Amino acid sequence: MSTLRVRFPSVEGHSLAGRLDLPTTSKPRAFALFAHCFTCSKDLRAVARIARTLTAHGIAVLRFDFTGLGASEGEFADTTFSSNTDDLVAAAEWLAAEHEAPSILIGHSLGGAAVLRAAERIPSSTAVVTIGAPAEAGHVARMLVEDRETIEREGSATVQLAGRRFCIRREFLEDLEAVSGLGPIATLRRALLVMHSPLDKVVGIQNAKRIYTAAKHPKSFVTLDDADHLLTSARDAEYAARMIAVWVERYLDDDETAIPEPGDPGPAVPEGEVHTATGSGGFRTEVKAGRHRMIADEPASVGGTDEGPTPYGYLLAALGACTSMTLRMYAERKGWPLEEACVHLTHAKVHALDSEGRTGRIDRIERTLELRGPLDVEQRARLVEIADKCPVHRTLHGDPEVVTHLSEGPLQS
Repeated sequence: MSTLRVRFPSVEGHSLAGRLDLPTTSKPRAFALFAHCFTCSKDLRAVARIARTLTAHGIAVLRFDFTGLGASEGEFADTTFSSNTDDLVAAAEWLAAEHEAPSILIGHSLGGAAVLRAAERIPSSTAVVTIGAPAEAGHVARMLVEDRETIEREGSATVQLAGRRFCIRREFLEDLEAVSGLGPIATLRRALLVMHSPLDKVVGIQNAKRIYTAAKHPKSFVTLDDADHLLTSARDAEYAARMIAVWVERYLDDDETAIPEPGDPGPAVPEGEVHTATGSGGFRTEVKAGRHRMIADEPASVGGTDEGPTPYGYLLAALGACTSMTLRMYAERKGWPLEEACVHLTHAKVHALDSEGRTGRIDRIERTLELRGPLDVEQRARLVEIADKCPVHRTLHGDPEVVTHLSEGPLQS
């Protein structure tokens, strides 16, 4: 996936900030427009994960911040549900002018209610997806019931939402009431996928039932099982994205007969080469080796999203895999009854006092072999010696030379 930081004007003239996520292996099969939840932003982890998974299926995704949120200009206090809908239409018009009009609209929470309402104003849209969406925009007003009296009496109030403070004006509540109703769902005239968790404590599952009942066919429902409202689990967000990609296949207007699988490697990297690419906004790195695709990342404790092994994890994996292969090859050549060669590795920075002849802190890799099968003592001892002769072990104990060049053009992958 490649990500472009983009900006486009809202109806009111504010500059709205967005990210356009594009597949890197082929031309996008379709463009999707994503509307985030109330008071959230385009950078919510669940949104980013869904976009990333959809690009693996060849679907480009534009996610943006509504007016007054995230990196977009304007004041949140001056917005309404109707202005959010206007922002969606502006985003669709920008996509159509600069790339391709969106055929897929995806909305999370109140963003789901927004795409249901905006769909009729986005003629290119053929498929609509809601995730944990309220049946009516007025659902948000019920979240503000404790502050409603103050808002109506004084014209505005600062309220606590999702751990942050926002100014809500009387006009916002009035607009919610004015646009409430199931009419836009009943007259949608687009394929609809409703996704909801039965354990959603923010927007109850009964909302999904009302949306589904009001909609005309074609319509589908997918349960998100035990997911929470914000899809904070990477597994839940990626599952939702995969279901969207499979469902929307029927409604894509292209020449493909089947969607590429998430693991489909696309064009191969030349043998002996490894290509890596780290986008903006995190440590998540795509790794390409031959026809294989992998993900490297860092744990959440240091700012990563923990979607793949760390670079040192891959280093240990390389040593472990090479050790196991070497032991297997040697045992087969000798005709020894080695049934399985398991290797357990750890890596740590240790003080020089823990080693011999070196000062300062050094890297220590500890390797434990588990040799399964009816091997005798001498065979086991010899295999331990052979482990130190695997090619990766020798590379690590040698003095490998790393030469760095600056490419004058894009690397081919």
